[in-house]
Amino acid sequence: MESLLFFLQLSLLFYVSCASQSPYSNFLPCLVSHSPPSSQIDQVVYSTDSSSYPSILRSSIRNLRFMNSSGPQFIITPRNESHVQATVICCRKLGLRLTVRSGGHDYEGLSYKAATPFVIIDLVNLRKVSVSLDTNTSWVESGATLGELYYQIANSSSKLGFPAGVCPTVGVGGHFSGGGQGLMSRKYGLAVDNVLDAIMVNANGAVLDRESMGEDLFWAIRGGGGASFGVILSWKIKLVPVPPIVTICDVPKTLEEGATKLVHLWQQLAHKFHKDMVMRVIISLANNTKGEKTVKTLFNPFYLGTIQQLIPLMDVSFPELGLAAKYCHESSWVETFAEGKPVEVLMNRSHVTKVYFKGKSDYVNEPIPESGLEEMWKVFLEGEAGVLIWDPYGGKMSEITENETPFPHRAGVLYNIQYYNEWGEEGIEAERKHVEWTDNIYKYMTPFVSKSPRRAYLNYKDIELGRNNENGNTSFLEASVWGERYFKNNFKRLALIKGRVDPNNFFRDEQSIPPLR
Repeated sequence: MESLLFFLQLSLLFYVSCASQSPYSNFLPCLVSHSPPSSQIDQVVYSTDSSSYPSILRSSIRNLRFMNSSGPQFIITPRNESHVQATVICCRKLGLRLTVRSGGHDYEGLSYKAATPFVIIDLVNLRKVSVSLDTNTSWVESGATLGELYYQIANSSSKLGFPAGVCPTVGVGGHFSGGGQGLMSRKYGLAVDNVLDAIMVNANGAVLDRESMGEDLFWAIRGGGGASFGVILSWKIKLVPVPPIVTICDVPKTLEEGATKLVHLWQQLAHKFHKDMVMRVIISLANNTKGEKTVKTLFNPFYLGTIQQLIPLMDVSFPELGLAAKYCHESSWVETFAEGKPVEVLMNRSHVTKVYFKGKSDYVNEPIPESGLEEMWKVFLEGEAGVLIWDPYGGKMSEITENETPFPHRAGVLYNIQYYNEWGEEGIEAERKHVEWTDNIYKYMTPFVSKSPRRAYLNYKDIELGRNNENGNTSFLEASVWGERYFKNNFKRLALIKGRVDPNNFFRDEQSIPPLR
């Protein structure tokens, strides 16, 4: 029925009087005229009048802070590259803003909101994963989630995996194009360090692969934010060996149990551990044995091997932690991401509860002294506390140069910090309290983190670092305020590439790369 109504409306639009020639009234006829007759583009276009529009818009909004933001005039859910080409051509021809959404985990919602009227390409229908055991590679479409990718890899081979993030509902497109750190980054590098090719649609509507886009643009989309340069349709990735058994441990320590000294020591050791192990530290609020508020630090080793292999390694590398088998369990690599549920849950794009949240990030190059940690705990305990997630670098991360990809946070980085605060209560006051806590702990950390500039991870996007003008004419110098925090000296090269491939800044948002000519 929706398809029939679409064509009835379309027929009227073709013959409407010249008095009502708005860009949006011309959008649907334009799509049809730039699509092959067999493409059935009418089946993937949803206007604000479509009955399915609200559910499709909300389906991939992960941050409830932006659930009530102004929606797009149209949502396109392409099933093939011609649908994307037509959308890009028509948005550009008619002067319409375009955003691209893969999994909807953009921390600031920039993939599905804008201050001016816009159109969304939602890649939910482009999520095919094909695995080649002959070459140990995979092609994965950008609309797939990490969970879908991991499940399909494991379904093809128990001996292969891929080094990317821990959240299974994160979309491949955004995660890869921002870098993609995860549990195997110390062993194999980031997701983008293992990308071999990509297919994209550029601002002219042309379909490009690595050869036709050239090495500069291929460099830019691997960590420089793909949405600044085009619509990335799919990625060819190099799969990596994984053992049949991996080990995950959780060792909780409160302040009363010596967390301060252990965290201080961890800072000096974690980046030097064996590459087969990563030990995150997750800092959260808890109650002590007296029922009083305290800080809990969860030491969270992940090891490519068995418990029997890990314990002796830890007895040498970090004996002070007192790691014992009772804190650990073994699983396959893919089961790690299912968190105790059947692995089929990884194919469920919406199994993670949606919440309100705010995130920020930092990089640390020198250990924070014990006195600094002790003061940090005090700030942590004030207000509506969230969590801090500390991910150690080193290993393969230190072996890759700063300019090999746009992601520059390599040698010399001890660990990355994510400040993450989520809440379930609606309203401005609830948001104010939680964001205030995040801002306070971030401000406190200023003397202890990277400087000139204070760096940040693109995939933990933070609009408070700075934003582009809505009119799209932000200068390179103005954008450097936030751009150099994400990319350091690579920001200029990104802007020069942008100036060559998208000089009119068609692909833009509040933190997109500006064109430098």
